[in-house]
Amino acid sequence: MKAHTRETQEKMTPRKALQFLQEGNKRFVNNLKAHRDLLEQANATIDGQWPFAIILSCIDSRTSAELIFDQGLGDIFSVRIAGNIVNTDILGSMEFACKVAGSKLIVVLGHSKCGAVKGACDHVEMGNLTELLSKIQPAVYQENTTKQNRNSSNSPFVESVAEINVKRSVKNIIERSNILERMIENREIGIVGAMHNIETGKVTFYNDVMYIKDDENPNFSVADIQY
Repeated sequence: MKAHTRETQEKMTPRKALQFLQEGNKRFVNNLKAHRDLLEQANATIDGQWPFAIILSCIDSRTSAELIFDQGLGDIFSVRIAGNIVNTDILGSMEFACKVAGSKLIVVLGHSKCGAVKGACDHVEMGNLTELLSKIQPAVYQENTTKQNRNSSNSPFVESVAEINVKRSVKNIIERSNILERMIENREIGIVGAMHNIETGKVTFYNDVMYIKDDENPNFSVADIQY
């Protein structure tokens, strides 16, 4: 499989980019990795890169986006931070990826059994980690179905908070970046939240935070999003 080029990136749509990632994850789950000559891809991208998507994921060692979506060199931008949280530097990186480098899709990817989410559930305070976990705390407070054992020992509670955290991050990106918001509205890019199950390898994309305006969803407007 060849590295993406300017031509293949230009022909890519947000919906097609999503399909590429879904197909890649299916290969990963079924252990059917596409054949790639990574050295050839490295040489092909010496003079430029044309990634079709940017993926914000956790630093967890089991959630490498290139692996779980079966992508090669030059295919995706990968942003990794504990708890897949959003900050100004990450927003700037996304604006570069989409506005300057031509990526068509933003994915916020959470994962099961997330240590950062567990830390937020337990209200951990430790050095600079305290500020990072504070960005996940709103998802902890927003989770209102669990009445008892609201801590990391309660697995369903942790997974519910992780899902809310992903969805909040998607909306946070749109709310905080006028550049990305306009690009979504103009059909240039799409954005979606997803969850990676580290036991099965499967990635589930959330339809309720899948903001892609195209012929399949022509009536969508960013103005309709409830933050």
